[in-house]
Amino acid sequence: MQLLVYRLVYPILWVISKLPWRLLYILSTGIYVLMYHIVGYRRKVVSTNLALAFPEKSDKEIKRVCKKIYKHMCDMFMEMIKSLSISKEEMTKRFTIIDQHTFKELQAKNKSIIVLMGHYASYEWAIAAQFVMDFPIVGVYKKIKNKYFDQLAHRIRGKFNTRLIDNHNVIKEITRDKVHGRLCAYGLLSDQSPKLKNALYWTDFMNIKVPVITGGEVLSKRLDMPVTYLKVEKVKRGYYQAKFITITDDPKNCDDHYITKRYLQLLEQQIREKPEYYLWTHRRWKHRNAKLPKGAQVD
Repeated sequence: MQLLVYRLVYPILWVISKLPWRLLYILSTGIYVLMYHIVGYRRKVVSTNLALAFPEKSDKEIKRVCKKIYKHMCDMFMEMIKSLSISKEEMTKRFTIIDQHTFKELQAKNKSIIVLMGHYASYEWAIAAQFVMDFPIVGVYKKIKNKYFDQLAHRIRGKFNTRLIDNHNVIKEITRDKVHGRLCAYGLLSDQSPKLKNALYWTDFMNIKVPVITGGEVLSKRLDMPVTYLKVEKVKRGYYQAKFITITDDPKNCDDHYITKRYLQLLEQQIREKPEYYLWTHRRWKHRNAKLPKGAQVD
């Protein structure tokens, strides 16, 4: 069944990826009308999340932001499909890295680097950073259930020599790289909601007390890797710019949870400035009223 779905869907995705940009975004607008106005895909989840994060906004303001969110989300979905056939030159033109010296200063320490990211703007095209950094990027990701689409994800990134690590194997893979002397930048999307049984650290995100993932901090301290935040901003439709903000170049001497809290502060600042570019369709605050598991720390 998985193979059948893949064989039916893949040719459609390939044809879409070959469309000129203008037609691609016309299609994106059509999908927006379908998903927001007709189907109402996760509209309640998005509006609830916005109301939690921005209690000062009126229903009218929430609705206005909500529409912008869906327009951007559809654009980003189409851009992900475009990645099937996009060239290195085209991606570099549309996703630029500014202030490159910040990363190069960390790179000069001759250590692997943890790059913390959020589901903001174009996190999928962040692999373009390696084209100007001359430093291999490894993406930590959640395995796709359909093994054929999972293989496709590897193939898309593989054409740019980007390696993917299943999030269940991240410690083993990074440790192996360190043993073999391989220097890499490991990109982690760290704003997901952890399973409640693993929710051992709780802090504020958008002024709501929630459990947060601390894997990036744990890895950086254990393996002595500098940590940076990749701040991605949308310049205009189809164009993004990003810069690296150093969180620490000495993780072992950082206070506990400093790295995690600083990352959340940087991400929250972006969300508050332009909430329409964040991915609101996931229930990131679903554990806010949950009973704390045994041994959990609240900050």
